[in-house]
Amino acid sequence: MSQENLDDAYANAAYIPGSDAYPDRWAAQAAGLREGLLEQGLADLDIPYGDSPRQRFDLFRPEGTAKGLFVFVHGGYWLRFDKSYWSHLAIGALEQGWAVAMPSYDLCPDVGIADITRQIAHMIPVAADMVAGPILLAGHSAGGHLVARMCVPGMLPDPVANRVARVMPISPVADLRPMLRTSMNDAFRLDMAGAEAESPVLMAPLPGIAVEVWVGAEERPVFLEQATALAESWGCACVVDPGRHHFDVIDGLTDADSRMMRHLLAGL
Repeated sequence: MSQENLDDAYANAAYIPGSDAYPDRWAAQAAGLREGLLEQGLADLDIPYGDSPRQRFDLFRPEGTAKGLFVFVHGGYWLRFDKSYWSHLAIGALEQGWAVAMPSYDLCPDVGIADITRQIAHMIPVAADMVAGPILLAGHSAGGHLVARMCVPGMLPDPVANRVARVMPISPVADLRPMLRTSMNDAFRLDMAGAEAESPVLMAPLPGIAVEVWVGAEERPVFLEQATALAESWGCACVVDPGRHHFDVIDGLTDADSRMMRHLLAGL
């Protein structure tokens, strides 16, 4: 398959009606959530976890004592967006009594994907020190890759990894080898060794962490393939969400009673 064909295969916006409106809508919903929580004294913004300006996270707290910590890592092909677009995705977990941490991270080409992985691995223990209890991880698209990488031995300190109860990679890019044949690799600067070293599909997760992959039924075929491949490699479930595409598959996180939230919190 040519580079052009793989560019198209991994293009989401071109195949989602009204895709241009999504980022502004996300940003507005996210700002509304932050403003409301700030007024209630339930939000701490721009907590540093590293040296660069983008190594910051927001922490949102429920009323009362939190049941644990939910970390959501955003997507954007490791190239775009920051935490300010996604705050509203904390609603479901907050209403269920969980604290929610949402990081930004440095982007390619300023850093490599392996650098971003290390940043998230550093961020999670910082947030974990601020909230007691079990830890849930979810990430979307490139964020799905990043939370899957956290499941691999050696990424998180043992005391933190032992608290991770469930991980949900949503529409993850779990095999980075196809990225070599996209024009995005001009920014990633991956070679085959680097792609393999960052591909969760080629790794084995820690025992004891429950992993469930989630993907929209209406996504581009390569995302269904990526999600299925990760689930098959790791021997975990893969939920194919009917009627959902790459931009709205995350909407379940805004609803405390959604199927996605019931799966994420099952048994907790």
